[in-house]
Amino acid sequence: MNETRRPPAPHAAERARTIAARGGRAALLPSDGTENRITPVLHHVHPHGDVTIVLPDEHPLVEAALRTELTAMLEVADQAPVQLREPVRGLLWITGWLRTLDPVEAREASLQVADARPDPRLLDIGHGASVLRLSPASLVVADAEGTTSLRPELFAQAEPDPFAAHEDHWLRHLELSHRDVVGLLAQHLPDNLKGGHVRPLGLDRFGLRLRVEMSDEDHDVRIAFSHPVSTSQELAVELRQLMGCPFLAQRR
Repeated sequence: MNETRRPPAPHAAERARTIAARGGRAALLPSDGTENRITPVLHHVHPHGDVTIVLPDEHPLVEAALRTELTAMLEVADQAPVQLREPVRGLLWITGWLRTLDPVEAREASLQVADARPDPRLLDIGHGASVLRLSPASLVVADAEGTTSLRPELFAQAEPDPFAAHEDHWLRHLELSHRDVVGLLAQHLPDNLKGGHVRPLGLDRFGLRLRVEMSDEDHDVRIAFSHPVSTSQELAVELRQLMGCPFLAQRR
């Protein structure tokens, strides 16, 4: 029997670190049975999986997590950088223990976040905003590659994809200014998906992901590079190769 091999992709922990590094839309869900989804003023996932969360002082969760440690889950959505019918391309769930930090801890946490990702909303801490810390017990990442549960130490050992900081800009540029390139990349799609509306969905060191919007449903397809890349120069070579650039083929 012939088995279809899946193209190589980043490990689940690397995909989780990448979603965390992008800092997409987040929702906090306390395990109090109310199923309320709380949108933080700000959130930041640290390399070891713990999360700094900023809420208004008057939010009832601030007082509740000051009296006792609570269990809660933070959901981080990985939003596609181009407008799609289904814009969420991945989710990261971090479940653990939530507590409100005292003023000294809150200041230290805000400085740590500012070093990694400066944000003017950090200036509200101590002036109408409080800081909470979510300490992870487990993490789950879900995307087109599958759904995987992760231990915090495995998450901490991974690194975000090397192109995570630039991916959004590159894909938007591809979508808006280089539809001809998207058309050339679409030649690698399975025959049953050719004819759909092809959109750039994702980019990582292992390859390119395309979203094919058909009349009835959407399909995500990974197109693998010949080998993993780590620099923009290596990436350019791989993209030209996928496009069938005659000059590159001649040089090779």
